Amino acid sequence: MGFIGAAACLALSAAFAAELKPDAAIKNRNVEANVFLDDKIKADPALAADCLAEGKKWIDKNAAETNASRKQDPQLFHDGGWSFERKYDTRSVVDGHYVSIVRSDYMDTHAAHPNSDVNTILWDSAQKKRISIRPFFTETADNGPTMKAIQSGVIASLNIEKKKRDIDETGAADWYKDLEPKLLKIGAVTLAPSTVSGKSSGLTFHYPPYAVGSYVEGEYIAFVPWETLKPYLSPEGTKIFGGARPKDDDDGTR
Repeated sequence: MGFIGAAACLALSAAFAAELKPDAAIKNRNVEANVFLDDKIKADPALAADCLAEGKKWIDKNAAETNASRKQDPQLFHDGGWSFERKYDTRSVVDGHYVSIVRSDYMDTHAAHPNSDVNTILWDSAQKKRISIRPFFTETADNGPTMKAIQSGVIASLNIEKKKRDIDETGAADWYKDLEPKLLKIGAVTLAPSTVSGKSSGLTFHYPPYAVGSYVEGEYIAFVPWETLKPYLSPEGTKIFGGARPKDDDDGTR
């Protein structure tokens, strides 16, 4: 995705969200910040409350920092107030209770270009709390066999995606140097949907601009199929993984 394409997508996302009623918002001369939850999230009261509480803290933090920036340098607001948007979107529901959510942020502070960020949430609706992917594997030690296999799968997937985008692989290793075989250093993860109902076809890792490529390359999503993970799965992991990744999911935008 080039700079123009990335900017257009960000603008389109912001315009579309502007037509919706935010679930939390603040607007004054300095800042406009909105948080949106999708309908599936709002249908689960505990999950909605968790996301909304986090979203409100994010709004308050950005509002405070924006107010401080205006006091320090009013010229930064010559073109108007700053804009922030956070969206929580359901990516998959696995085994009826593992809910993967993509949290997308958009920030326009009148810099050279708007910025975006992405993170993920794995929610267990049975326990009514956030969890990690640890229960799905026999071990997830830093630099252990599971994490090394995941790291290799992620890099292989990213290389394929870069070829699709005609990105020169020169220097790719430098972009990947922060992808360590550690659960907290490998990237924001979701359970990918599957062609088999209630199953996950593998793990998808979500990277914002600058994480594994230049800004003009846009966001990246790396997919590691469950077959790659099979030797490392726990009984719970064996239970939830299966099937193949749906064709319409392999579009580089989810």
